[in-house]
Amino acid sequence: MRDLLDPDYEPECNRSGNTPFAQVFSARIGRRGFLQGSLGAAVGGLFASTGVAHALQASAGPTLGFAPVPVNTADTLVVPQGYEARVIYRWGDPITGAMPAYSPGNTGAEQGEQAGMHHDGMHFFPIEGDDPWQGSSTDGLLVVNHEYIEPRFLHAGAMRGQAMSGSETPDHQGPRDPEMVLKEMNAHGVSIARIREGEDGQWRIVADPRNRRITALTEMAIAGPVRGSDLVKTKFSPEGERTRGTLSNCAHGVTPWNTYMAAEENWSGYFVNTGGDLPREHARYGVRTDVSRHNWHRSADGSDACVRFDATPAADAPEGDYRNEPNTYGWMVEIDPFDPLSMPVKRTTLGRFAHEGVVFAPAEAGEPVVCYSGDDARGEYIYKFVSAAAYAPGQTRGDILDEGVLYAAKFNADGTGDWLALIHGENGLDETNGFASQADVLVNTRTAADLLGATPMDRPEWGTVDPQTRAVYFTLTNNAERTAGETDAANPRGPNLFGQIIRWHEDGGQAGQTFRWDLFVIAGPEGDSADMNGEALDADSLFCSPDGLWMDAHRRLWIQTDISESVMNRGPFEAFGNNMMLAANPETGEIRRFLTGPVGQEITGVVTTPDHRTMFINVQHPGATTSREDFAAGRFSSRWPDGGDSVPRSATVMIRRIDRGVVGA
Repeated sequence: MRDLLDPDYEPECNRSGNTPFAQVFSARIGRRGFLQGSLGAAVGGLFASTGVAHALQASAGPTLGFAPVPVNTADTLVVPQGYEARVIYRWGDPITGAMPAYSPGNTGAEQGEQAGMHHDGMHFFPIEGDDPWQGSSTDGLLVVNHEYIEPRFLHAGAMRGQAMSGSETPDHQGPRDPEMVLKEMNAHGVSIARIREGEDGQWRIVADPRNRRITALTEMAIAGPVRGSDLVKTKFSPEGERTRGTLSNCAHGVTPWNTYMAAEENWSGYFVNTGGDLPREHARYGVRTDVSRHNWHRSADGSDACVRFDATPAADAPEGDYRNEPNTYGWMVEIDPFDPLSMPVKRTTLGRFAHEGVVFAPAEAGEPVVCYSGDDARGEYIYKFVSAAAYAPGQTRGDILDEGVLYAAKFNADGTGDWLALIHGENGLDETNGFASQADVLVNTRTAADLLGATPMDRPEWGTVDPQTRAVYFTLTNNAERTAGETDAANPRGPNLFGQIIRWHEDGGQAGQTFRWDLFVIAGPEGDSADMNGEALDADSLFCSPDGLWMDAHRRLWIQTDISESVMNRGPFEAFGNNMMLAANPETGEIRRFLTGPVGQEITGVVTTPDHRTMFINVQHPGATTSREDFAAGRFSSRWPDGGDSVPRSATVMIRRIDRGVVGA
């Protein structure tokens, strides 16, 4: 059983009985698709048969002009010959305020002026501030999500010599040390730091008034239909218009109007409700009834900022307690990186679930804004939002996201799909099924999608949109809990240890109501995998657990992996080594391994500068494979990036060709 306090643990909450994606796929290719060694034969010709491949074909696709790197198990970052990689932004690097230098003994207040822990999704915003994809390639604002913490490394100055796993919190049963709790809260959230390439070619953090930290304590506005709803009224905000903090920020999004979207993924584990039967807005999302991940509500100082993580009813009305505090999480958070005084906004029309991120289709003047998001948990759904208003370049701002329609995806066995509208008063989303308003539908997005018959997926994670063909790609990272009898067309294996990448093409434009889908690649070892041509992956291309995903302007599809530290380099996962990043040609299906990371980490976050000659990626949680006993003995499984006897630190890495050509070409 998974450690219930593990920050990667997302309880399986979908009891809807909706036909899962793997069962759809099973009906389409037949049972032979699940037999070891025959997967390629089973799916050969599948892609062309849907008509999707023909619809998407645009050219020969981008070149992959680098020699693939081999699988690696060493504690180092490996890039192709002719490339260089340099760490530029570590957890604990100072960015604001008094600019306190990193040390294992930093205070909670100092952590609030430093880069947070466990870098994840990010974007490089050119310093001009006009367009998220155009402008300076040597100067900009780097905005980075900090997904979660490992308390043993965060508090390494105080925890040395103690036997601790990565999910354990000091004095978990309480009372918790308020200073430790403050440091933990400040290590979460988002950081904004100006970075610049100097005349010597080195990238450095630059002090700038726009540098700031957004943490678990930062005040935020609630926007959209949920604003003012009885479901988000709390002691802190009796009017239901504000909340505090953002947590578990995994992937991200970049709006056409040059703002940043931070996703709230595994947020439910931070709350506890011991009040008996849970309301569906808690139960359907996995709020615990005994303890929470870090038990912040047990801070010895009894501060309101900590008490709010106890969602047990304690007053006569929601305005007197924090029973609704979990309902203020699970959203996409919009942040203006260029205005340090602006308040982050939770955009509720995009739905409430375990957001992995949000990906915007290229915006076109006079057309609706369209974006996609995955609910990263076993058996959850993929969503699309279509704005009510049309996009107007130079005029549109974030409030366009406050009116529109949220859809859930249904994948059919014949390669077609339907978008199911989550609109109050339609399709049974009314009082007869317990939905009192559109706010109720959005707070209970998962339950609404259950009712409409959306297709449960194998942990939908990052997505990307092809800038030329407008095809949409999503990673489905894995689902070891799926059985052979629960398979369907888009989730073809049970158990699904290795994951796949799905893609679809909208009928009638990006805002269309139907689509056609296929599988771009079924990940796995050489004997149990298939590319889009039905051929098995080989030594230069094999991978599993696809997670991060991004298609650059040249149409190279960058694929990042997240093999769990609990299975990394063991059993069926031994063949894959450490987590990696690969590049793919969406037209030919060719895949090559571009880099491998150090021990115990996840490769995540990827973006280039506008000239495509500098790439940034993140290495998250190096050393996470350190056992309790080895931590006590000071034998960390990784010392990356600083080496010696240092504490491992998540970091952003700059990668470029030595000849300064386009990355990947």
